[in-house]
Amino acid sequence: MLSSCASVPDLPSGNSFPAPPAPDYDLTANWAALPGMDDYADRTPGDSLQDLQYRAAADVFFVHPTIYTDVRKDNNTWNAALTDDALNRDVDESTILNQASIFNAAGKVYAPRYRQAHISVFYDEGESVKQRALDTAYQDVLAAFDYYLTHYHNGRPIILAAHSQGTLHAERLLRDRFEGKALGEKLVAAYLVGMPIDREAFRTIPVCTGAEETGCFVSWRTYRDDFEPGPGQDDPAVAVVNPLTWTKATDRAPDSLNRGGILYNYEAGPIPGLVWAEIRGAALFTNKPSFFGDILFRTKNYHVADYNFFWMNVRDNAKQRVDAYLGSEPPYVE
Repeated sequence: MLSSCASVPDLPSGNSFPAPPAPDYDLTANWAALPGMDDYADRTPGDSLQDLQYRAAADVFFVHPTIYTDVRKDNNTWNAALTDDALNRDVDESTILNQASIFNAAGKVYAPRYRQAHISVFYDEGESVKQRALDTAYQDVLAAFDYYLTHYHNGRPIILAAHSQGTLHAERLLRDRFEGKALGEKLVAAYLVGMPIDREAFRTIPVCTGAEETGCFVSWRTYRDDFEPGPGQDDPAVAVVNPLTWTKATDRAPDSLNRGGILYNYEAGPIPGLVWAEIRGAALFTNKPSFFGDILFRTKNYHVADYNFFWMNVRDNAKQRVDAYLGSEPPYVE
């Protein structure tokens, strides 16, 4: 998901900043996931889990990460076009399948398509257009959330979940629609994964310190055990919650607490005990998972697996927090 090898759109000249047309969220085509629509957020890995959206008492608003990594024919802009069918398919088959589907036991899943910023805005070649591209993307996320509030919400509890670029937008969304507002009372929890989030990012939304706490946020970024943070990458102000314990404790959580991670074969189902997890400074560190072909898995940045390594733990925790919010006992254990 993060690759500096992607082709780069042309830099705009002068004050011009061309962007594809803004989406109309009245059209289901502009949603990657909606309750009642057959989509990849309805899937479950293996044969022992169930999509429970039909009975869910809460909603999940999921903001996907950067999948726009190349420049497709007739789409040479810094923001993706929602009419790009190939890109939409890539979004669905990657992040919606592997990440959004985690939450289909805890709530009804809403995931908008949006004019995501190109991956290169996170590198030097896109620095000059970064903020404008991210602002364009966020306009869509905010519009989609407002559409959700008007047409779907009906006062239900909300989980906000996101990854990478999506987390940047979800952080802004929390400030614009939840922080200090009545809607803040409906926040079950926010999963702000894959980007550094300051512990004091919000005045009224703290870092979660336990598995059943509500009205709070969790965040982590995952690296291999021997990764060495570069200058400025180990900011002590960054919030980190261990997804195996749901605390900020810095002792190592053993792999015996890992209920199951998902690797390349989603259909194979969760793999229990996949990795351990340990908070060190501003990040989460873990061992290299063992799987067929792992000799080729040489990266030390496990960003792409921030959710996948802890798939079942996140799934269980989302349900746990909803139950705590509702004050009810879990009706179903997977």
